[in-house]
Amino acid sequence: MGSHWGGQNRARDARISCVHHPKKVRTWQARRSLAMPVDTQHITLGLCVAQDGAAGIWSPSALASAELAVAELNQRNGIAGRQVRLVCFNTCDESSSFEEELLRTIDTHGIEALVGMHTSAVRERIVQAVGGLLPYVYTPLYEGGEVTPGVFTLGETPAQQLRPAVDWLSRHEKAKRWLFVGNDYVWPRVSHRLARSYVEKTGGVVLDSIYLPFGTQDFSAVLDRLQSLQADAVLVSLVGQDAIVFNRQFGHEGLSRRAVRLSCAIEENVLMGIGSDKTEGLYVASSYFANLQTDANLSLQERFNACHGLRAPVLNALGQSAYEGMHFLAAMFDQNLHLPEHWTHMAKRNLPYQSARGASYMGNHFKNAPIYMARAHGHQFQVVTRF
Repeated sequence: MGSHWGGQNRARDARISCVHHPKKVRTWQARRSLAMPVDTQHITLGLCVAQDGAAGIWSPSALASAELAVAELNQRNGIAGRQVRLVCFNTCDESSSFEEELLRTIDTHGIEALVGMHTSAVRERIVQAVGGLLPYVYTPLYEGGEVTPGVFTLGETPAQQLRPAVDWLSRHEKAKRWLFVGNDYVWPRVSHRLARSYVEKTGGVVLDSIYLPFGTQDFSAVLDRLQSLQADAVLVSLVGQDAIVFNRQFGHEGLSRRAVRLSCAIEENVLMGIGSDKTEGLYVASSYFANLQTDANLSLQERFNACHGLRAPVLNALGQSAYEGMHFLAAMFDQNLHLPEHWTHMAKRNLPYQSARGASYMGNHFKNAPIYMARAHGHQFQVVTRF
C-alpha cells in the first residue's frame, strides 16, 4: 500500500476531460467576440512556465529556449507570414489564482495559442480554464492520457521512459526491491501506478509509494523507510528543487552504496544543484540530454549560445521542450491545423517540426522520439544506452 505523507490531493484517472469554469469561459468568450480583428502582421503566443516555487528552477532554460525559437521563426517568415510576439505567464504550482490573470492576459494581448512547460497539476488547471478554446501545447514529459480537444502533448510518457528503464536496471544493476517517492499530484501517482507493473514484470517488488507536498525540506523519514525496507532501487518523481533536496540528503546519508536511483525529470540544472559528490548511482531516462553528440543537438547548442551569449542558461530536456513547443505551433499554423475543425484529425497524422531530438508528433498517445538512459557522473550525464 502507498503512503500519503502531507497533502490531501488524489490523482484522477490519466484520461483528463475538459471541465471549464463556466462563468470565466462565458465572460472570456464574450470579450473575445468583441475584440479587435486578428492582427495580420503579428501573432502573439503565450508561454506558461513556473518562475518560482519548486519548479522555478526550470524557468531560465525554458524562457531562453522559447526566445531562441521565436528569434528563429521571425528571421524566416514568422508563423504563417506573421511575426511572433511572446508573452510569458508565471504558472507555478504554489499560486492559487494564476488562472484569472491568464484569462485577462489572453484577452488583452489577443493571444492565439499557448505553450506550457510546467507540471501536470498546472496543466489540469489551465485545461479547466481555457481548454478547447485555443491551441495549447504541453511540452514536457507527463503521465499520458490527455484527451482534451485542442491540447497537444509533446513529451515522453511512462511507457516510453519507465518501462525500458526499469527493465534495464533489473538486468544491469539487479534492481528488484523498489521504493517510489514523488510529489503529491497526478504525474507521480499515475507514473508510479504504471511503474509498479513494469517492476513486477521483471520479477521485482514495489515496497512502498510515498507522496509528499511541494516544498518538502526534510526527507529523513523517507530515507529511514528506504533503509528499513532494504530497498535496492528508488524511483524519484520529485519536481525541481524538491528533487535537489531529496538527492542531497540521500547522498549525505551514503545511500548510493545501498540503492540506485531512477528519475525521468532530473535534468542538468537539478543535477548541478544536487552536487557532484551526491550523484553516484543516479540514472535518468529521457529523450534529450544537453551533451548528445548528434548533428541536430550540436547545431542547437551553437545557435542557443550565439543567441544568449556566455551567460546562457544550461540547455536541458525541459527547457528545450519549450523550444519544440514554439516550432510545433509554427508547423500547426503553417498547415492550418490550429483551427478547431482539424484538432480531431491530428492523431491520425505524423506532424514533423523542428526538434533537436528528431521528434515528430503522432498524437497525444505516441511521440516519435528516441529514449536514452544516462548515468550521472559528477555534473554531467553519460548516456549508457538508447532504447
